[in-house]
Amino acid sequence: MGKRDDLIAKYADDLKNKCGMSPDMDLLTKVTIGCGPAIYNDDASTVAATQESELETVKNNFLIKKLGLTDGPQLMDAINAVIETYGRSERNKYRAVVYYMLVKHFGKEAVYG
Repeated sequence: MGKRDDLIAKYADDLKNKCGMSPDMDLLTKVTIGCGPAIYNDDASTVAATQESELETVKNNFLIKKLGLTDGPQLMDAINAVIETYGRSERNKYRAVVYYMLVKHFGKEAVYG
């Protein structure tokens, strides 16, 4: 197993144990690959949920540009719901896990089809 496989296993574990979800491994793998080299960088691989600018970046670069959603309050509501599910007190909120949950939330699995 390579480093990416190890990370995907870690993300799947977070989804199961911290978020109470059964991950779709195929989709999780595609979302992780979609994150690119950011998953190997300690800072870029996580989402700083307390930083407004970070949440705006997730909204603009992922939800609007990648998933093709229309801007509106529902986007930030979804991000906050995902952060809540992950656990606000959880220090490491992995970007791939957050993105995976957002893809599921909006039913945008086809983007990774």
